[in-house]
Amino acid sequence: MAAPKVASSGRPGSRVDAALPLVRVPDGAEFTGVLRTDPGAGALGAMGVVLGVLAYVTFTPLLALALAQGYWLATGRPGTFADTYASLLRYEQPFGMVASQLGIALLIPIVAVLMRAVHRVRPAYTYSVRPGLRWRPFLVFLGVALVTMNAVLWASNAALGKPFEYHPQPGFGGYLVAILLTTPLQAAAEEVFFRGYLLQALGSLSAQKWVGILASALVFALFHGTQNGWLFASRFAFGVLAAVLVVYVGGLEAGIAAHVVNNVFAFVYAGLSTGIASLKAIKEVTPLDAVADVAMYAVFTVVALLVARRLRPQTRTGEASAGLERPGRVR
Repeated sequence: MAAPKVASSGRPGSRVDAALPLVRVPDGAEFTGVLRTDPGAGALGAMGVVLGVLAYVTFTPLLALALAQGYWLATGRPGTFADTYASLLRYEQPFGMVASQLGIALLIPIVAVLMRAVHRVRPAYTYSVRPGLRWRPFLVFLGVALVTMNAVLWASNAALGKPFEYHPQPGFGGYLVAILLTTPLQAAAEEVFFRGYLLQALGSLSAQKWVGILASALVFALFHGTQNGWLFASRFAFGVLAAVLVVYVGGLEAGIAAHVVNNVFAFVYAGLSTGIASLKAIKEVTPLDAVADVAMYAVFTVVALLVARRLRPQTRTGEASAGLERPGRVR
């Protein structure tokens, strides 16, 4: 086997650089091919998936547990810690959202470690083929998601005879602060892990991009725990559509935008009506609710792809360095 090409990290003399030199990402690869750096990349991808899942189920709940413990001590140890922790996990208190969502946000550094230590690839490639998050397209897609997803949500609720009933829950102000501060971070972290790292790691197992798309969507849906078939199908569909956007846009920008808007507004609307704890407790939905959710994701996907045709983002690695960059492209 030929030795993989090594790229400099830009910090000559660094002990980390000497121990773990970066491997060059192949030119012309679409997003799912970023980690296909050599013939043994598939084995590294499989190992990375296992390590990533183990890190997810180990460290994210540990951080949430530690934050909950700190909260219990800071508030004078009300009742038993077990009761307080269970209440926080049910989002019956605003700090429950903070602890849980900051635990999930730990996925961002976990992915960075996996990219660097297992694959020896710049962690910035998790965000796009550029590499790195492309802020201008992200802000454009955020606006698209804000308009399209809310429009479809309100239209579908009207069609299903589900009018919005304004009954703000007690303490909504505290929940709103928690939502605005930590929900975007939680949504972005899930995209970085499921549509970023897992899509690339699973994509390294096959040259067919649909392997990574479908497999990462399946893992994403399974990780949401107990749920009925329709809720599972809705989440699986979201995972597929978000992964399709990643591949055809060349990065996570559209997926993060959709995930942030979906989660933020779901919590805000719940806090202004049925209650955030009730939303957190949902384990099943009806077939019509599932179809409405998928329709919302699908409309956003179609509009985002049309917008991407005008933005013309880089969709393969190395285009700029190879002289393939097209004029007028937005990063």
